[in-house]
Amino acid sequence: MVTLKEIENLAALSRIALTAEEKEKMRSEFDAILAYVASIREVSAAVVKDTRSIVATVNVMREDGNPHESGIFTETLLSAAPKREGDYIRVKKIL
Repeated sequence: MVTLKEIENLAALSRIALTAEEKEKMRSEFDAILAYVASIREVSAAVVKDTRSIVATVNVMREDGNPHESGIFTETLLSAAPKREGDYIRVKKIL
């Protein structure tokens, strides 16, 4: 239960002036709000089903790793290049 002293402190902190009627109205409204919050707290979290996701999450990405042997396609790729110099593709100078 909220006291009138607490309402006066809240009014002073928020720098608003309240009449005696407004203080009493605020006190009753705070009591109603706090009673509602207390009733919500009574609901057990175990009763409520976890609803963060309605679809089962499945990882569709492959595991990290090298899918091919190193160098297995090097010769095929280099032979497709127009100019080759050893194990490198020769390109035109840009700068």
